[in-house]
Amino acid sequence: MGIIKKFKNYFLDEEEYDDYEEEYFEGEEEEEVSKSSAQGQSKQNVVSLQSVQKSSKVVLYEPRVYAEAQEIADHLKSRRAVVVNLQRIPHDQAKRIVDFLSGTVYAIGGDIQQVGPKIFLCTPDNVDVTGSISIVSDDESSMKRW
Repeated sequence: MGIIKKFKNYFLDEEEYDDYEEEYFEGEEEEEVSKSSAQGQSKQNVVSLQSVQKSSKVVLYEPRVYAEAQEIADHLKSRRAVVVNLQRIPHDQAKRIVDFLSGTVYAIGGDIQQVGPKIFLCTPDNVDVTGSISIVSDDESSMKRW
């Protein structure tokens, strides 16, 4: 109000100022009412980010036979990351599982990475993996190429 009084004294006579004050503050009240009703309507349309965000899951899987590869693929299709440990399965079946999962990951636009000897991380497209793990082995012959 201090600035308005200064303008009043500088530009307007008291009568002109009183007319101006009535017009100015009446219009402002109408705007406030319309803004508050618009805000009330927009608050009803706002959705909390906490309710939208779903928790991500990482599934640890250690298949015993090739037939379990489909269950792993189902987790990937459900947009869950899967860590697959193939250390307890024969090498030929492990290779087939990796081939099957590679095709699944390619189809959903995800990624597959070897994070250890016979351990793979399969991720769907909604999971980004950064960094790398270097695999060091004392006996290079025990590490078979995939």
